[in-house]
Amino acid sequence: MPFLPISRQDMIDRNWDSVDFVIVTGDAYVDHPSFGTAIISRVLEDRGYKVGIVSQPDFNSIKDIQTFGRPRLAFMVNSGNIDSMVAHYTAALRKRSDDAFSPGGRAGKRPDRAVMVYCRLIRKAYGNVPIIIGGLEASLRRFAHYDYWSDSVMPSILIDSTADLLTFGMGEKQTVEIADRLNNGELVGDLTDIKGTCYVSDNIDGLKGIVLASCEEVSESKKAYAEACRIQYDEQDDVIGKVLIQPHLKRYVVQNKPMPPLTTAELDRVYGLPYERYYHPSYEKSGGVPGIKEVEFSITHNRGCFGACNFCSIAYHQGRRVAVRSEESILKEVDILVKNPHFKGYIHDVGGPTANFRIPSCDKQSKYGMCKAKKCLAPIPCKKLNVDHSEYLEILKKIRSVKGVKRVFIRSGIRFDYLMQDKSDLFFKELIKHYVSGQLKVAPEHCSAAVLDRMGKPHIEAYKAFAERFYSYTKSINKEQYLVPYLMSSHPGSTLRDAVKLAEFLKKEKIRPQQVQDFYPTPGTISTCMYYTGLDPHTMETVYVPKTMQEKSLQRALLQYFKPENRQQVAVALKKAGREDLIGFGKHCLIPGVSGSAKGKKVVRAKGRWDSKSNGRRRG
Repeated sequence: MPFLPISRQDMIDRNWDSVDFVIVTGDAYVDHPSFGTAIISRVLEDRGYKVGIVSQPDFNSIKDIQTFGRPRLAFMVNSGNIDSMVAHYTAALRKRSDDAFSPGGRAGKRPDRAVMVYCRLIRKAYGNVPIIIGGLEASLRRFAHYDYWSDSVMPSILIDSTADLLTFGMGEKQTVEIADRLNNGELVGDLTDIKGTCYVSDNIDGLKGIVLASCEEVSESKKAYAEACRIQYDEQDDVIGKVLIQPHLKRYVVQNKPMPPLTTAELDRVYGLPYERYYHPSYEKSGGVPGIKEVEFSITHNRGCFGACNFCSIAYHQGRRVAVRSEESILKEVDILVKNPHFKGYIHDVGGPTANFRIPSCDKQSKYGMCKAKKCLAPIPCKKLNVDHSEYLEILKKIRSVKGVKRVFIRSGIRFDYLMQDKSDLFFKELIKHYVSGQLKVAPEHCSAAVLDRMGKPHIEAYKAFAERFYSYTKSINKEQYLVPYLMSSHPGSTLRDAVKLAEFLKKEKIRPQQVQDFYPTPGTISTCMYYTGLDPHTMETVYVPKTMQEKSLQRALLQYFKPENRQQVAVALKKAGREDLIGFGKHCLIPGVSGSAKGKKVVRAKGRWDSKSNGRRRG
């Protein structure tokens, strides 16, 4: 099937007088199932609806919003694949110079707070037309939330955008139900019982649910904010979750129970729709859309993540229950990729939020839901955890056997702590032998137990055991492969002494990370709640939070203590932490001291050869 209409002429060429839905998005139009707009538009098309797409409209005018005229049923609005503020600003609040989801990778094609801006343009153009908002930006801002960029608590995005409905999570089922009911003549204001949606009501008489602290209360009381955050997470379960109600002045934001995840058959249908699997040809003259490069030859086999790291929004957005596609569906997609003229024989990833999650984490969740305030893997794996990589491994083997496929890689990251619980080492050995492209991304994030507990991650001993086996297996088959550890500085709970401890760990393990990540307080995560309130919402314990740009800079510099340009900051950090013993020429020291006269400043260089391909792991 061709791309969906992006202009009035496209609509006319299809002999349409109008469209049923207009999707307004902050991304360039990429018709690939890694993009939410592509999925929702194709799902609606599959249901028989006419859909037009307004991509990155001029946000200073209503002209682009009026491309297709007033849709018969509704506008659907999203900011794109990521939050528009995250797309525009770094964790240090610096403006980004590029945007992977815009033509030519150029920034500036979408506004800050895109969902609100687009909704206001629609209201200006068409008044009371039904507006449904969704995607990550809307989903994570559905309640009153801390906004890092304004350093304030903002109301639900439903209030600020004036939208009629908000779909949270993966929205296929909600979207179809909304579309069908609007098509059957129901008013958007009457669609108050659809799972996986939020709406605004003037009263809650007779409504059963949990009433959260109001927007005004969570703005004034950090304790109230933390308690509300905990409840939101506890009820984010399609089996046991309850209706949540949050007062906003004299109105109420109501969240219905979450929508159950798609079944395997439903997921297969979604991924089997006729996507073009590329960006719209109109972007070719601008240099294309860089975001396609990471996903064009990657396959999503699962959704959801029971790992549920506190700094990650996946558990709050997609949910903790894992949904998977069938082997048949995946292999059909492989056949499509092989026929793609751009395909060179390499499938870059067969993954998802966590690549090696293929089965439910335990047997009870389908009946009793996911455990509240508990994690399946951290700080130690639950005794009831199911671990089995056999089906995933079989799928990978069958993909490799498809004619035209040279190599298959796993690049979306694996949970090494889950892998280590597998009684069989077959997947581990096969992973190293066949599915690593020289480097394997893993995420220990830190080494301090206190910090890892705040992150919701396993303690560092799990990573060390994994790394030891990884390099042992790699050596046994005479391959030169390396782990690329993701590390995070300045997470809530991380003191300067914790950062020093991490630097010492990296030196001992001979790891020199070329990239490190500052904690980014994005909406809708437990860690962001800690950042704002200074409280752990699960325990209500006080949490130390590094907030000043100076301390964040010092913690980040410690993770790359080996860089000459960081030496001065590392020295300052070590003195502040009372660890001047790490300045000097001993094997344990992080930075050299000064030898000879102050004028000479002669330093001793470390011996050994460093390999850039190893992400800094020393060889020799």
